[in-house]
Amino acid sequence: MTSALLPAFAKGFGLSLGLIAAIGAQNMFVLRHGLRREHVWPIVLFCAAADASLIVAGVNGLGSALSVVPGLAMALSLGGAAFLAWYGVSALRRAATSSALVVDRTAGITLGAALAGTAAFTFLNPHVYIDTVLLMGAVGTSLPSDERPPFMIGAASASFIWFASLGFGARFLAPLFARPAAWRILDLAIGVMMLALSTSLLRDAFAG
Repeated sequence: MTSALLPAFAKGFGLSLGLIAAIGAQNMFVLRHGLRREHVWPIVLFCAAADASLIVAGVNGLGSALSVVPGLAMALSLGGAAFLAWYGVSALRRAATSSALVVDRTAGITLGAALAGTAAFTFLNPHVYIDTVLLMGAVGTSLPSDERPPFMIGAASASFIWFASLGFGARFLAPLFARPAAWRILDLAIGVMMLALSTSLLRDAFAG
């Protein structure tokens, strides 16, 4: 990569990192599996690949197409709200059940179930399309054609680094989460957050 293209790479990297490095449903899902050391690599790679695919699609014009599809935003919001509400209630039930607080990696979910959950948190969240397809797509398409590839590479690199840091960095919190009370607090926080996000999606959908 020539020095002339580095600003485009940096722009993509910084914008992507700024959009995804926030406490949200997908990040909390990755964090929880990172703490359990459960299918971390597949989850991290799935999240990063999904972001990269959506960013590339947005830069290549998908954002403009999606913005004119009637009812798409409402359908995504309703589906996402329902999924987040279900996951939030499940987390609250885990927090209230002391027997579910002991970490047993031999009794974890299957790889297929983990990836299905990752896909749901990724693609049923309307905000992921706003961030990657619409916002990053708009920025990317505003660049000269020769700067778009490094912009997309920078954005995809930031996504991979973030999810890898979140998933594998979680193990440094393992001593804290060796206590069942810490898992109770985490699941309580996850449950409240998911229900709040679900309510927010419904409010935004019907407000529009």
